[in-house]
Amino acid sequence: QVQLVESGGGLVQPGGSLRLSCAASGIIFRLNVMGWYRQAPGKQRELVATITGGSSTNYVDSVKGRFTMSRDNAKNTVYLQMNSLKPKDTDVYYCNAYVNGITYWGKGTLVTVSS
Repeated sequence: QVQLVESGGGLVQPGGSLRLSCAASGIIFRLNVMGWYRQAPGKQRELVATITGGSSTNYVDSVKGRFTMSRDNAKNTVYLQMNSLKPKDTDVYYCNAYVNGITYWGKGTLVTVSS
C-alpha cells in the first residue's frame, strides 16, 4: 500500500519560514516523481513544486525564489523549504506521488501565514 504522510505545517508570521516534510512508503521512492500541491477552501488544488528521481525541480511562478523542493532517498522523504512566506501562501499543503498510473495523496498539512 502507498502512504504519504505530510508534516511541518503551522502558524508563521509573514516573512517567516517553514519546512514541510512528506514521508513515503509502499513505492520505489528513488524512482518516483514527487509533488507538492496546495489548496484553500473553495479553491482548486494547485501544483506548487515537483521533483524528479534525478532531483530536477520545477515550481509555480508565485513561489520561485522563495520555495525549494528536495528529496532524501535514504529516508524516503521529500521536503519543501518555504522562505519569505506571504499570507497568500496560506493553504493546506499536500504531498503527491504518481505510481503505476495512479495518483496518491497525503492527508495534508495546514500552513497559516498571518500576523
